Amino acid sequence: MVSEHIQYSVENQIAIIAFNKPPLNVLTEEMLDEYIGLLDRARVDDNVRAVVITSDVPGRFCAGLDLNALYRKEKTGADLVERLYVRVSEMQHKLGKPSIAAVNGTARGGGMTLAIGCDVVLCSENATFGYPEIVSGILPSIHFYHLHKIIGKHRAFELLFTGRSFGATEAKEIGLAVHVYPEGQLREKALELANVFAQHSPDVMRIGRKAFRYAAEPNYLANVQYAANDFTAISVNPDAYEGISSFIEKRTPNWRKES
Repeated sequence: MVSEHIQYSVENQIAIIAFNKPPLNVLTEEMLDEYIGLLDRARVDDNVRAVVITSDVPGRFCAGLDLNALYRKEKTGADLVERLYVRVSEMQHKLGKPSIAAVNGTARGGGMTLAIGCDVVLCSENATFGYPEIVSGILPSIHFYHLHKIIGKHRAFELLFTGRSFGATEAKEIGLAVHVYPEGQLREKALELANVFAQHSPDVMRIGRKAFRYAAEPNYLANVQYAANDFTAISVNPDAYEGISSFIEKRTPNWRKES
């Protein structure tokens, strides 16, 4: 499969999946389908021992879902979240090979979902992170189930419910990113780590990864479905459309008053 916006290559038993849709790598329904297909391609290729997820757009990892599609009412929240939450999570869960997110710049919303779904997160010094969904009247609901396990309940709540952005240093300090590298070294360092994983027995890595993920989150896929249901439910709320509209139109949202 040849994708216009996602590059796929295999180097020394390492699959590299790189988003390449300037300027922000905004996720459309088609891109999510392509990404799912490429993960599956890596999954079934016996020559692939590890996977690196990154971006070819300088300073940009992924800005998240295409809110314009929701603004124009071309897509519903259910259309997009079924792919971003359920299908991507299922494919990442059964990948059978270690995956590394090499975040080389801005990661927001759905970009955070792609990164956190990986087994290890590395980032560049110029990387920034954030969960801005709440600002647009929607919820980063999938992160409710795992972020607090990574960084603690109070830190997770503050990030998820303020929508603020934060940099690479803070991401490492709170345990979201494992290492921070200069931007020009990030991909090389990600490939070095992937190569370490690739040297181990593929059967041991597959079985061990499955056991590790189950021990860490035994109800992972069920929780993903709950998160998808929550996102879908809130996406039809009038405040969700107002929040998305205000974001697209670059204005202050006019939230409904409580009844």
